[in-house]
Amino acid sequence: MDEDGKIADDEEIQEHSTDSKPFSKDRLVLYHWTQSFSSQKVRLVINEKGLLCEERDVSLPMTEHKEPWFMRLNLGEEVPVLIHGDTIVSDYNQIIEYLETNFVGETVAPLVPEAGTPLHARVQQYRELLDGLPMDAYTHGCILHPELTADSMIPKYATAEIRRHLANAASELMKLDHEEPQLTEPYLSKQKKLMAKILDHDNVNYLKKILGELSMVLDQVEAELEKRKLEYQGQKCELWLCGPDFTLADVCLGATLHRLKFLGLSKKFWEDGNRPNLCSFFERAQKRYAFRKVLGDIHTTLLSAVLPNAFRMVKKKPPSFFGASFLMGSLGGMGYFAYWYLKKKYM
Repeated sequence: MDEDGKIADDEEIQEHSTDSKPFSKDRLVLYHWTQSFSSQKVRLVINEKGLLCEERDVSLPMTEHKEPWFMRLNLGEEVPVLIHGDTIVSDYNQIIEYLETNFVGETVAPLVPEAGTPLHARVQQYRELLDGLPMDAYTHGCILHPELTADSMIPKYATAEIRRHLANAASELMKLDHEEPQLTEPYLSKQKKLMAKILDHDNVNYLKKILGELSMVLDQVEAELEKRKLEYQGQKCELWLCGPDFTLADVCLGATLHRLKFLGLSKKFWEDGNRPNLCSFFERAQKRYAFRKVLGDIHTTLLSAVLPNAFRMVKKKPPSFFGASFLMGSLGGMGYFAYWYLKKKYM
């Protein structure tokens, strides 16, 4: 890959899956992981725009994003990564801009209004506000401190597992750094970021602080949704965050609420009745085709992440620090989760 993010003519993209289709210059391909928050938002955008895209899963639990072939592909960044023709885009915001700029027309839904309009400014305002939320900290913090959640979709065994795997991940990065010296800077960068996350996200006082800040953001969103009701009062149209059209701001809000629901924070932030507009928004967003396709049933989110990894683990040699314990933990977790889900739903 050259400095402009282009794929060289003689460069071959190596992949972890032996049954993937050969690379084609005119195909839209997205490398992602099902539970990656940024990946989810990009996939929602792709499906809301009605684009044909081949999705290739890069499993973060199996640390495929740390393998040399993938780090060469996106210069050490995380998923998602978009490939279109001979162009590689490896930043979440740049992927969104690329899709909005290069895929336009009567049959392609625009998610960002025309620049220079008041609606464009409003969409950008809420996109930046919602994208600025520390979702990684919410996710890791709620797993590590389940006492702050209610009806979390994450089984209890995950707390001990994530502590163990996060601790081992740092040593694994160092090992790979020695094995692949040409990738020294990306690996060291990942290690520093990982250690910083562990220290911050396991701090319960920090978690309480950012959850308090999240509450203020959701108050602002609730008030904005109320403004839409007053602005379009008496008109027969479906209202979203910025107006009657579904926009990128709605993608960001819908994905955010889905993640908070998964983490066990929905009762605290909107299901208790204190933010009725937010509750109504989430109910309507979940019914959209793109949301049903990408995010699916909130109750089976974890199962959809664990099941493919468990079967793929059997087909390939896992990283040394995962080994058989991850496979057994995954399979055991599936059994635990299936029992928990069925009991909650039917008993």
